[in-house]
Amino acid sequence: MAAEDGLRSREVSAMIKQGFIPSQALSFSPSRPVTTNASSLARGPFHSPSSSPSKTLSSPSPPHFSASASASSAEPAQQVLTRPTLFEMMSQEQHRLESSNALKSRLSKILSNAPFVNSIVANSVESDGDLGFGSGDVRLTVVSRDGFSVSMDVHGRVLAEKSRYFAEKLRRDRGVSHSVDIEISECDDLEVYVETVVLMYSEDLKKRLIGEGVDKVLGLLKVSSAIMFDIGISACLEYLEAVPWSNDEEEKVVSHLRQLQLHDSAAEVLHRVSAEPSTSSRTDDIFLRLLSGVLQAKDDKARREMKSLISRLLREEASDCSSDIDVSRDSLYHLCHRCLSSLILCLSEAAGPDEKKRDRGTLMAEIAREADNVHWIVEILIDKNMGDEFVKLWGDQKELAILHSKIPTVYRHEISRVTAQLCVAMGKGLILVPKNTRLSLLSTWLEALYEDFGWMRRASRSMDKKLLEDGLGQTILTLPLPQQQAIFLNWFDRYLNKGDDCPDIQKAFEIWWRRAFIRQHGPELNNSHLQITVCGYPN
Repeated sequence: MAAEDGLRSREVSAMIKQGFIPSQALSFSPSRPVTTNASSLARGPFHSPSSSPSKTLSSPSPPHFSASASASSAEPAQQVLTRPTLFEMMSQEQHRLESSNALKSRLSKILSNAPFVNSIVANSVESDGDLGFGSGDVRLTVVSRDGFSVSMDVHGRVLAEKSRYFAEKLRRDRGVSHSVDIEISECDDLEVYVETVVLMYSEDLKKRLIGEGVDKVLGLLKVSSAIMFDIGISACLEYLEAVPWSNDEEEKVVSHLRQLQLHDSAAEVLHRVSAEPSTSSRTDDIFLRLLSGVLQAKDDKARREMKSLISRLLREEASDCSSDIDVSRDSLYHLCHRCLSSLILCLSEAAGPDEKKRDRGTLMAEIAREADNVHWIVEILIDKNMGDEFVKLWGDQKELAILHSKIPTVYRHEISRVTAQLCVAMGKGLILVPKNTRLSLLSTWLEALYEDFGWMRRASRSMDKKLLEDGLGQTILTLPLPQQQAIFLNWFDRYLNKGDDCPDIQKAFEIWWRRAFIRQHGPELNNSHLQITVCGYPN
């Protein structure tokens, strides 16, 4: 056993020394430089980063092992690191070579049809590749940020004619020497820069850009702007103005155009996502038209889909802090009054003589539709924190409540969904109104809600029974204690007779009971015996 352990220990030590297993934490002094040595590659038209003579690297000094954990704590100036394994270093180098070779391949493809190329001589990857170019009067070298470079023999006449940047540079350099070498360093995207140079030789840039992606054209636009290649800028902008964008591409286009500060040149492109101030000022009219269209829609399926779409868009707009466009309170309440007037007319017809009534199914559908319209507008008001005025408006609908009581439940139960909606919102604290307004709402509509609850529970798939019961109970509990008592005692009798066809607000009932008889906070209350306050049920 001891011999086997010793053998394993020696194997592990050997693998650590060879770099296949990371060593333990090593410490080094910050004052001791750490460098790396790499052999240089032959420079051809393509140059890899390691070929730069200014980047000479040397081998790292032997690391200093910490004697113990206490030693490391006693020397705070030292830092702890883990040296990568030999396998990890080999993987990183392989990845670098693959990326470099892939870039060479793409550049070769771009330059294969370039007018300034006479021939291409591509060696194997192992020999680092080499391309021969035709004779031009300007040697243009483009160097990426990581040091990779490509050299091209191009024609000064073309550069000067197409690019104001190169025209000025050639004008200065030709006064010094007939042989001109231009180097562009710290290039963000070497491939795009080379392709932009090739495009400068094209007679029909718009045709050349067909089929390219938005990201590619944005890169070409950036380079064209940097070298003041005006025809290239125009071609890229024309492409961006005409081609469809995805959501992600839209963000990139807007961001790039604003960064490049092309101003009037980019205005046509940005018209797709921005409106003139005169158009924005009519936003409220547009919203009013859209909402009115949904309320009056004839196709039920399309109406449901558009309701869902408009609601979602309004919520997204409300959550966007940078948005200054909104639907006005006046517009929404204008629609509310219109819907209530239509609902009163429908209920008046339903409560009138039988000989004046339309078909029963048609009348039921119209009442349900108008009630749903009110429900939808109230939902928007609540989302926009504008529902307080509607609570008072709904509590004042005495005529509507009287008509409601005169027609069969099968016609009217959708109307009580509006009362339930308001109770839920008030119970959650989403609508804040004075107690008199809350009491008025319950006085006008609570009996109707009790009567319709059974039908609502069975017929309305969108109703959340527990949510309604919690909201109703919490709303009642916001009233003064005498009003709470009157409402809860009335509910107690009704629940005993109706059971599941009456809202179950037992939790709220318990809270009222404790307030009234157990946790009495008033100094004038007598805790020695049970008290019941006499208060008439609000009507």
